[in-house]
Amino acid sequence: MSVVTVQLGQCGNQVGHELFDLTCSDAYSGCVFCLYGTTAYLFLSFCWSELVARAILVDMEPKVINQCICRASRSGMWRYGDTSYFSQKQGSGNNWANGFCVLGPRHRDEVEELVRREVERCDRLAGLMAIMSVAGGTGSGVGTYVTRCLRDIFPKSFILNHLTWPYGTGEVHRVIITILLTLAHLYQLSDAILVHENDTVHRICSQLLNIKHISFSDVNRVIAHQLGSVLQPTLTADSDGVYGRNPIGELVSALTCHPEYKLLSVSTIPQMPSSSIAYSTFSWPGLLKHLRQMLISNSKMEEGIDWQVQLPGASGRTRSLIAPSFNTSLANLLILRGKDVYSAETGGFEDPALYTSWLSSEEAFNMWKSPVPFNKYEKSATLVSNSQALLRPLDNMVGKAWNMFASRAYIHQYIKFGISEEDFLDSFTSLEQVISSYSQLS
Repeated sequence: MSVVTVQLGQCGNQVGHELFDLTCSDAYSGCVFCLYGTTAYLFLSFCWSELVARAILVDMEPKVINQCICRASRSGMWRYGDTSYFSQKQGSGNNWANGFCVLGPRHRDEVEELVRREVERCDRLAGLMAIMSVAGGTGSGVGTYVTRCLRDIFPKSFILNHLTWPYGTGEVHRVIITILLTLAHLYQLSDAILVHENDTVHRICSQLLNIKHISFSDVNRVIAHQLGSVLQPTLTADSDGVYGRNPIGELVSALTCHPEYKLLSVSTIPQMPSSSIAYSTFSWPGLLKHLRQMLISNSKMEEGIDWQVQLPGASGRTRSLIAPSFNTSLANLLILRGKDVYSAETGGFEDPALYTSWLSSEEAFNMWKSPVPFNKYEKSATLVSNSQALLRPLDNMVGKAWNMFASRAYIHQYIKFGISEEDFLDSFTSLEQVISSYSQLS
């Protein structure tokens, strides 16, 4: 089964390239080869032919696409397809409405044809993954429109949107409106929305990886590491020793059991400079203890975990009063990779107190394992969580968007391309319902 990846805009193309590059590098460095690029998760032993990523590259400007294609080709490990990209000579002007209402419809036929051609090469389509920014014009605007087209063309296929959330400071002010429109539309189209926050990833680069001058490439590599730790092949509980072939479908099935809850976050442990890995030792009890506390306290990384946040007593459901900062989960997926993986004790993640009261922990918790180490780490653990982790940034964004809408700030720049006031109000209504749903998990 195959997954087709659609890379959209500057951010989506750069993250997508780093993901494919890391996956191939990880495979070449080990004894088992995982062909994520063609998404059938084929396993070969030091006998592979040229790898061609099953991906479509879309941007309204050619510069980033050309860079990605050249870098992939120079790697000597893999490449993009010769005709698997679409670009123009003029961008979207950092305007979501221009991308969604004008450029997307204008180039719909060309992009759809590229996707169809890639899907026809699949033995069987398992799903589609759109990698994009939640801000900007092409990544968010054209990206949202392309997602709508994918839903129309492949109504029964799984669609996972990976979104990069912009920095809290330093971005253009109208990015708040762009996030509002992007999320509201994608919530109606996507099966799951996996979010990485730039601020969090930046702190990982600074505090865990000790990078002094952080570039977008550094940020993108961290995102690719966390995505790769999810998408590399694993054994599920009922797999009978056969590696999974439908990563998007299995991910969606494990985590998004209700259409009101589609927001996923990722935490990975350990993360450290590559020069330090050889001199470090890890134990499963230590890794899982830290990862569990990161979940409970909504700490974004193992540095500075808030150990004061504790689960309530087993007796009751008054957790919101006992631990107001406790992060309640709808569902969690724990992915373990590396040495002695079958000896890892994961009972702490099955605690019913972690989860909402209306879903049993047996249904809410899933686990994947693989004895194959990932990205040079002898042992590593990744948690994909459908929880309240993104509630605060979402609520803050909607509040700021309301203030901008009330003062009419930048609204005319969207209206002139075809977005109406009703579209804005519908988006507010949609996301306020999401905020309400996640708030009630407590």
